Amino acid sequence: MTKDWLSWHDDYDRPGSALAARLAEVREQVRAALDRAPAGPLRVVSACAGQGRDLIPVLAAHPRRDDVTARLVELDPRNVALAEDAVRAAGLTGVQVVAGDAAVTDAYADLAPADLVLFCGVFGNVSDADIRATVAHCAALCASGGTVIWTRHRGEPDLVPTICDWFAQEGFAQVAVSTPADRVGVGVHRLVGEPRPLQRGVTMFRFLTG
Repeated sequence: MTKDWLSWHDDYDRPGSALAARLAEVREQVRAALDRAPAGPLRVVSACAGQGRDLIPVLAAHPRRDDVTARLVELDPRNVALAEDAVRAAGLTGVQVVAGDAAVTDAYADLAPADLVLFCGVFGNVSDADIRATVAHCAALCASGGTVIWTRHRGEPDLVPTICDWFAQEGFAQVAVSTPADRVGVGVHRLVGEPRPLQRGVTMFRFLTG
């Protein structure tokens, strides 16, 4: 069956759900990334952004909100509409919601390298090989000193330690990673070196479910 990515968001509103716990942790890490970002304009990109719940409420209340130029890329038009409504309600004039394929590097070309890159809800829905490829592209999407926040379930097989190794191989330092006891995997990595040029026209990953 094709997954309904609109109703998928319902678990965010169920207290005690794994998705609600993940959302809380991702938001905390987004706040922390914005707090430690250098003064001046900030660029943010979010792949498979859904309804924008990871980012929009945090930006709305953050003192750096007016410094941020952000692009949220989402394929489902229903989620795009809800994200756009949230952006308008928050008055975030620097935030753009784009209906399109978040897997294609061209979606981010004019904002890369960005200070904050979100791959939340992606690594649990693609092949291991595509995760590895996407981690490599993060070294082009992310600015030097910038942050990548990503998620992956901690169920078996638990790929989180391997993903952390892949980020290290691409020049990232680990900032934080949740433990198996947390039920959800949230990783935070900072690019230590200089970003690589972004390859245009590349599909980084393909979802295994609809």
